Amino acid sequence: MQVKGSGSDAFRVSVSSAPSTSSHGSAPDDCDALGDVYLWGEVISDSTVQISVDKNATYLSSRADVLLPKPLECNVVLDVNHIACGVKHAALVTRQGEIFTWGEESGGRLGHGVGKDAIQPRLVESLAVTSVDFVACGEFHTCAVTMAGELYTWGDGTHNAGLLGHGTDVSHWIPKRISGPLEGLQIASVTCGPWHTALITTMGQLFTFGDGTFGVLGHGDRENIAYPREVDSLSGLRTIAVACGVWHTAAVVEVIVTQSSSSVSSGKLFTWGDGDKNRLGHGDKEPRLKPTCVPALIEYNFHKIACGHSLTVGLTTSGNVFTMGSTVYGQLGSPQADGKLPCLVEDNLSGECVEEIACGSYHVAVLTSKNEVYTWGKGANGRLGHGDVEDRKTPILVEALKDRNVKYIACGANYTAAICLHKWVSGAEQSQCSSCRQAFGFTRKRHNCYNCGLVHCHSCSSRKAIRAALAPNPGKPYRVCDSCYVKLSKVSESNNIRRNSVPRLSGENKDRLDKYEIRSSKAVLSSNVDLIKQLDSKAAKQGKKAETFSLVRSSQTPSLLQLRDVVLSTAIDLRPKVPKPVLTQSAVSSRSVSPFSRRPSPPRSATPVPTTSGLSFSKSIADSLKKTNELLNQEVMKLRSQVCFITKKSYFLFLMYIGLEWMNKYYFSSV
Repeated sequence: MQVKGSGSDAFRVSVSSAPSTSSHGSAPDDCDALGDVYLWGEVISDSTVQISVDKNATYLSSRADVLLPKPLECNVVLDVNHIACGVKHAALVTRQGEIFTWGEESGGRLGHGVGKDAIQPRLVESLAVTSVDFVACGEFHTCAVTMAGELYTWGDGTHNAGLLGHGTDVSHWIPKRISGPLEGLQIASVTCGPWHTALITTMGQLFTFGDGTFGVLGHGDRENIAYPREVDSLSGLRTIAVACGVWHTAAVVEVIVTQSSSSVSSGKLFTWGDGDKNRLGHGDKEPRLKPTCVPALIEYNFHKIACGHSLTVGLTTSGNVFTMGSTVYGQLGSPQADGKLPCLVEDNLSGECVEEIACGSYHVAVLTSKNEVYTWGKGANGRLGHGDVEDRKTPILVEALKDRNVKYIACGANYTAAICLHKWVSGAEQSQCSSCRQAFGFTRKRHNCYNCGLVHCHSCSSRKAIRAALAPNPGKPYRVCDSCYVKLSKVSESNNIRRNSVPRLSGENKDRLDKYEIRSSKAVLSSNVDLIKQLDSKAAKQGKKAETFSLVRSSQTPSLLQLRDVVLSTAIDLRPKVPKPVLTQSAVSSRSVSPFSRRPSPPRSATPVPTTSGLSFSKSIADSLKKTNELLNQEVMKLRSQVCFITKKSYFLFLMYIGLEWMNKYYFSSV
């Protein structure tokens, strides 16, 4: 436990469960505080329905409406530094550089390598060896930027839109680094829309890739781009911020402005893509295929931007908020606005300095310099955090977070999240138990819970449990409060059930079974490695030309490596279970068009391939990639059948050993 000062008169308490108390000049800086996550709106709940008899099958998780900000449930204490929200999943980055994801699994967007939903934040183990700095969530995929400036993407890539930026339509269930055009560049930030992605380098270059419908990528056409490609019209300018809507994109670009005799840099707002519902702010509904400066806001200096479904929100350096787009649900924050031109959001924000902005599908959240959160727009599911489902046409203060030290906000499609910092309070200020609210005194002593860190009385924290989050030694029992004891007991019971589900063997039979498993795993490894080599040779025969061969091989290599990981992991673990999915199609395969423009998406072009002159589209290469993907799928099916056969065989021998053990113990002993 971290203690400030000398003696036992100071404790660290979390504002997640304890009442907020103002500090009096002795509180540490924000860098010494832990970050809590609060969620409200349509969030995933802890009740699941199993839709298959197999324990490794996908679970259907229910979602619940949370009308007021509620602390994120987690079995471990997380020091959250950044959070991103998608439609039905979310991700967070800790101050230690670890990334956790949770929500509904679809196409691998959680990055855990398995087809299961995650009710609580779960570590993305494949990125545990790297330090993550930033994360972004789309509807079907997730992106992460490391401290070294590398970009990783994962999720559902089967929509033939180049959504993951790897040049193929293959889904990735674990994070994969994007190389190619980004080689040698350091990524500063990334943002995701449902069908496209945009990123900014440390030099201010803007790259986009994905579905090019309505010219949302800003390359002057409506073509899809499967690799990151720089937006040429902004080349030479420094992009400060970028945001992706459903079918439009907005960016803040630094330009040089001449004032009297001096020149200063100023952030100007550029928008492009689908112009329906006036979401681009140009006073008309025409699409823009290239970034176009919003003329009505040319006099203002912007530094942050956010996009909703039919909404664009900009934040100036002076703390003013401008909105443009549809007036539906009052999402513009100004009842008098007609949506044709950008409008300034005032009302309760008058005199406030806004520091952060975030957009959901049809709602907006802002964070002021006073650490207060205001929301407006669509109120369904409780996404505004006011305790009801009513729409708000003007900014309204979220009272439940009024006394919290809010440092960051983020919006998903139908929910909102905030990062609040832990507060330091003295023992005199923490005068009552966090559970029973009884005042401390001579007979009621203070005790810290080694799991949540809150201060409790003896009667509310009399039990001990192992694996407490703040325990010096997780293997030993430490004092925890009653609520944490229940949580830790459930985790321990579930682990015991899994451990006891396998019958025990005698030493002799166990040794025999271990030897058999080792022999079986070696056989599987050798046979599967041979299969991979054969697959390599077959893939090499697909490319007849030398230059085409090198391109196809480079795009196939990650898939082969990913296939090899699956083979090794399934061969080592021979317990009866279904192999983990790696290359599969998303359960959500439907593709939408712009809801406000009934024009269908343009025909899909061939998968773009990098050449010495840039990105080109080759039908022969596309056909070769399709054949290779079909070949990979066939080989995966063969490998799965072999693994299932060996698994069944080992399980049958396992049962035989159990029978022999039983006969030796009962039948022959009686004879």
